[in-house]
Amino acid sequence: MLRYTLMRLGIFAGCLVVVWGLVYSGVLPRGLGDSNFLWVLLLSLAISAPISFVVLRRERDRASVQIVQKVDRMKSNLEANRSQEDLADDTARAQGQTS
Repeated sequence: MLRYTLMRLGIFAGCLVVVWGLVYSGVLPRGLGDSNFLWVLLLSLAISAPISFVVLRRERDRASVQIVQKVDRMKSNLEANRSQEDLADDTARAQGQTS
């Protein structure tokens, strides 16, 4: 998951540098007044999102599998703990009834 996040940030940073260069070279229009930095940021985000969606598909699928495995492992551990608690409770109740 960390790898996917770093790759996504890398694509965003690359787009940010390219958009910043294009805006300051005059190829793309500048923002209004003091909003130039916000314009560059939003444009970079809008460009990097579809690029990340296409380019990082395999990495996203790999991260998804890891998350599903982790959730399944946690569910099985939780179920094992519940069954141990039920067994201990049943044993305590049985001992309480025989006394």
